[in-house]
Amino acid sequence: MSDLTSRVTPVADPVSTVLKWILLATGFLTAALLIWTTEVTYKGAPPQPEQFVSTDGSVLIKGADIIAGKGGFQKADLMDYGSLYGMGSYYGEDYTASIMKQLALATRDNIASANDHAAFASLPAERQDAITAKMRSDLHHLDLTAPTVTLPDELAAAVASVRSATTNALLHPDRKSGWTAAKSLSPALAGKTADFLIYSALTTVAWRPGTDYSWTQNWPYEPLVGNAPTSETFIWTWASFGFVFLAFGAVLFIYEYWLNDADTDKRDAELLVIHPLTPSQKKIWKYFLLVAGLILVQILVGSIMAHMYYDRTSFYGFDINHYIPFNVMRDLHIQAPIVWIGLSWIGAALFLAPVIAGGKEAKGQGWLVDALFWTTAFVVVCGLAGNYLGVVGVIDGNWFWFGNQGLSYIQLGRFWQIGFFGGLSLWSVLVMRALWPSISLWTRAARDFWSGHIRLEHLIWASTVNVAVLYACGMIPLTGIEKSFTISDFWRWWVVHLWVEQSFEFFAAAMTAWTLMATGLISRRLAERGMYFEVILIFLGGVIGTGHHLYWAGEPSLWIPFGTMFSFIEVLPLVLLIMEGISHYRMIRKREDFRYRLGTIYVIGAAFWNFVGAGVYGGGLLNAPLVNYYEHGTFLTLNHAHSSLFGAFGELAIGLIYFCLRYIHAEEACFSERAGLWAFWLYNAGLVMWTLLNFFPIGWPQLLAVYEHGYAYARSTAFYDKTLFWQWMRLPGDVVFAAGALIMAWDFLVKLAPVYPVWIQRLIPGIKISSEVSTTEHAS
Repeated sequence: MSDLTSRVTPVADPVSTVLKWILLATGFLTAALLIWTTEVTYKGAPPQPEQFVSTDGSVLIKGADIIAGKGGFQKADLMDYGSLYGMGSYYGEDYTASIMKQLALATRDNIASANDHAAFASLPAERQDAITAKMRSDLHHLDLTAPTVTLPDELAAAVASVRSATTNALLHPDRKSGWTAAKSLSPALAGKTADFLIYSALTTVAWRPGTDYSWTQNWPYEPLVGNAPTSETFIWTWASFGFVFLAFGAVLFIYEYWLNDADTDKRDAELLVIHPLTPSQKKIWKYFLLVAGLILVQILVGSIMAHMYYDRTSFYGFDINHYIPFNVMRDLHIQAPIVWIGLSWIGAALFLAPVIAGGKEAKGQGWLVDALFWTTAFVVVCGLAGNYLGVVGVIDGNWFWFGNQGLSYIQLGRFWQIGFFGGLSLWSVLVMRALWPSISLWTRAARDFWSGHIRLEHLIWASTVNVAVLYACGMIPLTGIEKSFTISDFWRWWVVHLWVEQSFEFFAAAMTAWTLMATGLISRRLAERGMYFEVILIFLGGVIGTGHHLYWAGEPSLWIPFGTMFSFIEVLPLVLLIMEGISHYRMIRKREDFRYRLGTIYVIGAAFWNFVGAGVYGGGLLNAPLVNYYEHGTFLTLNHAHSSLFGAFGELAIGLIYFCLRYIHAEEACFSERAGLWAFWLYNAGLVMWTLLNFFPIGWPQLLAVYEHGYAYARSTAFYDKTLFWQWMRLPGDVVFAAGALIMAWDFLVKLAPVYPVWIQRLIPGIKISSEVSTTEHAS
C-alpha cells in the first residue's frame, strides 16, 4: 500500500485483537518456562568428578583432563565425523555408544579372566550370565556425583585399554572407515580427548543416584549393558499421541469457527503498485547471486560427502580425504544453507521493505545495504576458511576464536560468530529503517506497537530481531569453552532448533502472510488473523518443543514430557499452512494475469515441505520418546533435516527472491517463468528421490538394526557396508537436484540484469541493460 498513514492506522477486528493478546501472553509464558527449565537443566546435567581411580588409588582419569579433552573433541571437530549422545554426523561411529560397548566387553572379559582364568566365550551359559550381571552392576553403580570415583579392578583395566586404543585411533588414519586422523591433536591432547569420550560413555550407563536409569535416560539402547527405555519414555509417548489428536481437533475448530470466514475486506495488493527502484533495492543483486553460488557449493560438497558413504577410500580414484577431511566438508555443507537462506531473507526483506513503505527510503540506506553485504561476506568467507584451517591444525592456539568451534551447525570460530551476529543485528536495524523511513513514521509505529495496535509490519520487524537475538544464544559462555557437553549442547539447540522452529518459522509466517496479502490474494484482516494464530502455535510448539532434542544428551528427565507434548504440536501451524496453500493455489489458477505466480508457487511448496518435512518426517516419525529412543541419530533424521531445511525454508527463501525479481521486471508484459518452474519441480523431485531411494531404504533397516543389535552396531561400518546399493542410489537425486540449482542460478543471473552496474555488462555476454538503468546505477 502506498499510503503509509492508512497502513499504520489500526483497523478494528475483535478476533485479531484477542489473538494479539494471546500471542503476547504465549510469548511471556514460553519465555518463563525456558528460564525455569534452563535452571533445572544446569542442576541436572551429569556431574564431572575430580578424578577416577582404581582400587589401589592409582589415578586413571583426572577431572581437569576431561575438561581439556572436551576442548580437544571440539578442536578436532569430531562432532562432524561421528556423534556424541547421537548428536553430530552419522558418517562415523557414535563415540558414546561404541566406547560404552568396548568398556562393557573388556570389563566382562577381565572378570572372566580374573575369576575363571578362561576366556568369556569358552565359559558355560550360566557362568556367562553371572559375569554379565556383575559387569552391568559395576557400570550401573558408579556414583558420578562423588568427587573421587573408584572403579573396580576389572573396569579400571578396561578403561586403561580403551583409553590407549582410542588415543591411537585418533592419531592414526583408518582409510577403510574414512578416518583421516585428527591433525589438530597432539598425542597428549588426544589422550585427554579419549578421557572425555570415556567419561561421556560412562554417563550413558552409570545410574543417576536414587534411580534405576542412567544420566541419559538409558540411551543408547544396548542389550549388553541392560540399557532399555524407561517407564517414563513409554508413558509420555502414549500421552503425546492422545494430546496431539486433541490439539488437532481444537486447532481446526478454532480456525474454521473464528478465523476462516468469508474474506470480503478490501485487498491492499502492495506488490501490484510499482514504484521506481530505490538506491538500496538496486544494491540487492549481490545478495541473490551469492545465494545461487552458495547453493551450488553446498550441492557439490554434499554430493562428494554422499559418495564417501559408499566409497570411503577415494572420490572416483582421487584421494580427496588427504586434502579435505570429511568433517571439513560437512562443516561447509551444513554452514552453507544457513548462510544462503539467511542471505536470501536478508536481501528479500531489504528489497521488499521499501515496497511496504510506499517506495520511500531512509537517507543512506543504499550504502548501508552495501556495507552489510561486504561485511557479512568477509565474515562468512573467513569463518569457513577458519573451519578448514582449524581442523587441519594450522590455526592452533586460537582455534576457538578463529578456527573451528567444533559444535555442529555453529562451527564458526567465536570471533566470526560475533561478526555474523553483528550482521544480523544490522539487518534488523536496516529493515526497521526501510519499513519506517522517517522518524515520525517510526515513532508512530512504536506508539502503535506499545499500545497494542500491532500490525503485520511490526511482526515482520520483530521476527528479524528474534533471528538476531536467538543466534546469540549459541555464544554462551561468550569468551571460553563450556566445561559440560550437555550444557554446550543445550545452548547449541537454542540455535539449531529454536532459531529454526521459532525464529525462522516466525519470519516465514510473517513474510508468507505479507506476500499473500501484498499480491491481492487475501485481505489484511485475514492475513493478520492467520499470522497471529500460527505464531501462537509456533511459540507453543517450537519453544518448549526444543526438548525433543534433549531426551538423551544427559539432560534431566523433565525434558521427556515437555519435549514430547510440545514438540508434537509443532505440526499444527504447518497443517494450517498447507490448507491455506491449497486455497491460495486455487485462487491463482483462476487469475490468468496473476503477476507473482512463480514466487507464490515456491511459497506454497515451502508450506507443503514444512508440513511433510517438519511435521510428518519430524513430529510423526521422530519426536515421540519411545520412537526417538531407537531412531535417534539414524538416516531417518537425515530425511527430516534435508526436507525441512531446504523444502520448508530454502524454497521460501527462493520464492521471496522470485517476488523481488518479478518486481524488478514489473513493467514487462512477458516475464518468463519457465526456468524457475523447471528448477522448482527438479528441486522437489530431488527431495522425493532422496527419501525414496536413500533415506528410507537405509533408515528403516538401520532402525531395525538398533532394535535387534543395539545402537553401536547400527552406527558401525559393519552395518553401513550392508547398505552400499542404497548409498549409491543417493546419486540420482543429487543429479536431479543439482540440475534444478544450475537452472535457477542462470535464471537469477539473467533476471537481475536491470539492476547490474555497467561493468557487469562487459563480463556477461548476452546480458542487455537499458541505458537508463545503467546510467542511474553508474551514477549511484
